[in-house]
Amino acid sequence: MKGLLGCILLPAATIFLFVTLITGCSFAPKYKTPPVQTPAAFKELTATNFAQTDGWKTAEPKDDALRGKWWELFGDSQLNALEEQAGNSNQTVVAALANFFAARAVVKQSRAQLFPTVSANPSVTRAHQAFANSTVAVSTRQSTTTIYTLPFDASWEPDLWGTVRNTVKANRLEAQATLADLENVRLTVLAEVAADYFQLRALDAEKQLLDSTVVAYRESLRLAQARYDTGIASDQDVAQAETQLNTTDAQATDTGIQRAQVEHAIALLIGKSASTFSIPVEPLKTPPVAVPFGVPSNLLERRPDIAASERRIAEANAQIGVARAAWFPAVTLSGAAGFQGSSLAGLSASPTFLWSVGAALAETIFDAGRRRAVTEQAWANYLRNVANYRQTVLTAFQQVEDNLSTLRLLSLELQQQDAAVKSSQRYLTLATDRYKLGIDSYLNIIAAQTSSLGNQRTAVNLRMQQMVATVQLIKALGGGWRTSELSSTDLVTKTPESR
Repeated sequence: MKGLLGCILLPAATIFLFVTLITGCSFAPKYKTPPVQTPAAFKELTATNFAQTDGWKTAEPKDDALRGKWWELFGDSQLNALEEQAGNSNQTVVAALANFFAARAVVKQSRAQLFPTVSANPSVTRAHQAFANSTVAVSTRQSTTTIYTLPFDASWEPDLWGTVRNTVKANRLEAQATLADLENVRLTVLAEVAADYFQLRALDAEKQLLDSTVVAYRESLRLAQARYDTGIASDQDVAQAETQLNTTDAQATDTGIQRAQVEHAIALLIGKSASTFSIPVEPLKTPPVAVPFGVPSNLLERRPDIAASERRIAEANAQIGVARAAWFPAVTLSGAAGFQGSSLAGLSASPTFLWSVGAALAETIFDAGRRRAVTEQAWANYLRNVANYRQTVLTAFQQVEDNLSTLRLLSLELQQQDAAVKSSQRYLTLATDRYKLGIDSYLNIIAAQTSSLGNQRTAVNLRMQQMVATVQLIKALGGGWRTSELSSTDLVTKTPESR
């Protein structure tokens, strides 16, 4: 029996070795990242523009990129806690992580096609038969047999033209792109948490401003009432003071509504129920931070959406190889071996041993242009992904320039607005004094109060915009993520629990 097995396995091993040696063909084009034109410097970082902003800075040695927990730049412990919760509990991030795990499983599935498939189909059959005697009509013979079968079947389609290897490569690249998608979703969520947090703090500052203004307007109402009671002023002044007070009180209530909605939005982002979540009231006090941004070409390595787009170009390139390989014949090697006998104990006897080996060649002779069309489609998909990649890069530069210009102009606007606040407060003081002296009517106080409150609210809103623009700039710069995290991550061997 050993000699028989040797006669079978030796030719099979020879065929296997031969096929292994020739399975180095691949019809995928040699991949190279498509060139994309990047500017030498950001337009908003010219000497003139740079001198007008305090919200960002040029990169210094060993400080050319944001790293890790970028939100800690703001020095706010409450924000740090919210960001940690969002990174772990946001359901959109969890769903993106599941997409990555699914893509990684597809890599394992495609890799399995590189190896033979072996199956076993043991069976037992018991049969009973009756035979009529040829001489005596009424006489019969009966026979009952039991047959035990233990077969093993194996089949393997050698990857002669790189179909499977290019499929594995394409799936691995898709898994890398999905991982970059995950990081992009995470960055988007964390940036949204920070933006909503600063909006919440701005609403707290605005509510504080409105509450203090309501107190001041009550004093103005008492002044108007006292002047009316003494016959110095008319009841019209009292009505105007009451209107101004009630209007501002309603604005304070409306600010509370907006705060509740933003708080609920933050609860959703961190994966908590809005009914059980609250953030203590605290006016916006966080100062602008200096954001290190590096040079424009860094965006190609620091933005996960750009990395995902580039990986999908490489994936489409590998799919061209899969489409081209369909023009060549497929070879299938198959074999079967097993035992068959009338008893379990007799299955090991050599006369019961069965075997077979074979090979098959399949080639499509006519398909009415289907393979040509599939190849054309693969090339078109590649060109589409190249265009998407370049568009993503252009969008990245636009977003950075948008936020740099916003920060630059906000710095100037805030200086102008602070000056307007001071002048409007001086206007209100003068109008109040002139009203007390009976020189001007109460309408002047109303106008001064409206101007002062409007300018102060605008200043609060501009500071909120400055903080949000800083967050958006960090997001536009990639938030500290690097493309090297894709190549350093083992997409096949790590389990979901290990991440």
